[in-house]
Amino acid sequence: MAKTKVEADLDQPDEQLDRAIEELRGVLQEEEKRPDVALRAASGANSNIIMTIPVDVQIILGSTEMPVSELMALQKGSTVALNRRIGEPVDVVVNGRKIARGEITVLESDPSRFGIRLTEIIAATKSA
Repeated sequence: MAKTKVEADLDQPDEQLDRAIEELRGVLQEEEKRPDVALRAASGANSNIIMTIPVDVQIILGSTEMPVSELMALQKGSTVALNRRIGEPVDVVVNGRKIARGEITVLESDPSRFGIRLTEIIAATKSA
């Protein structure tokens, strides 16, 4: 089935991001293999710059759809049912892209907080 121009345009940023990530991984792996110590130090500095770039990480517990009338009726104490059940994995999303799944866990260092234990890393699809 042929894609419309709008669908093709929407796919482009994902494909461009996939290509950029794969290219970056390749460059970093090639630089790590080089024997030149000075080059290695320089590449380490470049890697450090890249590693400090902030990204938006979200944990998606679930979602739901509801009519506007139900949305407007929500008030303090209302419960919204999500499309996931207790114990099902949650999605880990980085900059709008699902990269992993995990399970909710209580932090050992601070039992008043919770975190996510990764159970699956989603492989990046390679663009053709």
